[in-house]
Amino acid sequence: MNILLIMLIGALAAIMANKGIAVFNDGLRPIMPEHIEGRMTRKEIAATSFAMSFGLVIGFGIPFSLTASIILIHCILLGTDIIGNSSPDGKKGIAVAGIIGALYGAGILLGLESVVKAFELLPVNFMGSLGQVGSPVVIAFAAFPALATGYQYSAKKGLINLVFSVLARQLAIIFSPVQLGTITVNINPEGTALIVGMIILIIYAMKEKSEEETIDLVSVFAERVKRIKKNIPYFMVIGGLISAATALSLMAGDPISLNLLAEGKHIDAGVAALARGIGFIPLIASTAIATGVYAPAGMTFVFAVGLFIRNPLIAAVVGALVIGAEVLFLDQISKFLDKFPGIRKSGDNIRNAMSKLLEVALLVGGMNAANAMAPGIGFFIVLGLYILNDIAGRPVVRMAVGPMAAILVGILVNILTIIGLFVPAA
Repeated sequence: MNILLIMLIGALAAIMANKGIAVFNDGLRPIMPEHIEGRMTRKEIAATSFAMSFGLVIGFGIPFSLTASIILIHCILLGTDIIGNSSPDGKKGIAVAGIIGALYGAGILLGLESVVKAFELLPVNFMGSLGQVGSPVVIAFAAFPALATGYQYSAKKGLINLVFSVLARQLAIIFSPVQLGTITVNINPEGTALIVGMIILIIYAMKEKSEEETIDLVSVFAERVKRIKKNIPYFMVIGGLISAATALSLMAGDPISLNLLAEGKHIDAGVAALARGIGFIPLIASTAIATGVYAPAGMTFVFAVGLFIRNPLIAAVVGALVIGAEVLFLDQISKFLDKFPGIRKSGDNIRNAMSKLLEVALLVGGMNAANAMAPGIGFFIVLGLYILNDIAGRPVVRMAVGPMAAILVGILVNILTIIGLFVPAA
C-alpha cells in the first residue's frame, strides 16, 4: 500500500507537470507559460527544470529524508517536475511521464529504506546521532514570524514580535497542562509562540496601506484562473493522495514538520505545517493566478490535514476537499490579498525568514549531530565544509550543508574505525 501510494503521487505529479497543470518548484512556475504558450520548446523547458530542481533533490530533499527516515516531499515533487517537463508532448508524453514518475516514486521510497538499513549494518551506526540535525529546527522554527516582521518592517518591530513570542512560549510552559473539567490539555510552547508571532505579523501587515493603486490580478489573468479551475479533479486526487501518505508518516512537506513527525509529535507537526501553509498563501496564490499553473500540493494545507487526521482514508477525503476549496476560492483569496497589500508582500518575507532560520538552525543541528558521532572532529569538519561551500560558490544550498556534512562525518567515522584511526565511544 505504501509503495502504491507513493507511485500514484509520483505518476500523477509527473503527468500534471507534463500537461503544464502544476509544478512544485516556485521558481519554475513563472516560466511555465513560456512553454505552454509556445515561446519555449520542450527541450528548453526540460533543461530549465533540470537546472532549477536537480540540485535541490540531491542537496536538500535526500539529506533531510535520511536524517528522519521520512520522505521530504521535495525529493518526489521536484523530481517529477523534471520528469514531466522532459517527457514528450501529447498522449505519448503523458504515458511516459506517468510510468517514469511512478517508478521514480517507488525508487525514492525503497532507496531511502535501503540506505537506512545499510547504515545500520555499519561498524558505527550513526542514524541515532543523525536525528540531532533537526533538534534546533523544531525549537527555532517558532521565531520565523518575528524574522519575517523584521524583514518587512524593521528590526525594531521584529524584536517586539520576538519578545512577545518568547513571553508566550514561557507562559505556555508555566500554565501547561490546562485542566478543562475532566480533560487535560497540554499546551505546546513552540506552537504557542508561533501563533502569537503570526498574529502580530498579520496585524502589522493589515495596517499597511498601499501608496499606489492596486492591480486586480484576477481580472488581468482571468483566462489563467479558469485554466486552473478546469483542472480541479487532478488537484483533488493528488491532494487526497498526499494527505493519506502524510497520515501514514511516509512523507512531510517541510523540514520542520518532518523532524516533529520523526519524534512522533503529530499535532505539533500539524501546527507547523498549518503555519507554513498560511505563510505561503500569498506566494502560491499570486504565482498561480499570474501563470495559470498551480502547485501539485496546493498551498500545502494537505500536509496539515494528514498530520492532524491520522486515518489515511479520512485524510484523503478531507485533503481532496481542502485543495479543491483552495482552487475554487483562488480568485476570492487574491481579491482579499489585494485589499491588504502588506499581507501579499509578506509571502516573500516569510519565505526569506524560513530559509534564513533553517540555514542557521540546520548548521547548528549538523554540528551537534556530527559532534555526537565524533567529538571534536564533528565541529571541525562541518564548519570547515560550510565555509568551503561558500568559497566554492555554493554548489550546495546553504541550508543543506549541515545535514549533508553530518552524513559525511558518519561515513568518515566508519572508514576511520575500519582502518583503526577512530575508536567509537562505548
